[in-house]
Amino acid sequence: MLEYRVETYPIREAEAEMNHMAADGWRVVAVSPNIARGHGIVVTFERGK
Repeated sequence: MLEYRVETYPIREAEAEMNHMAADGWRVVAVSPNIARGHGIVVTFERGK
């Protein structure tokens, strides 16, 4: 079974935050622009439960 998490980040912070999440076992499965706010990205993570 998998669990998912969706986070939004400013572009400048995204790499560090994704590395932080990876250290906790999360894997990036999708990245898209944050069109709701007009800047930043939306990142979807998954990991085994």
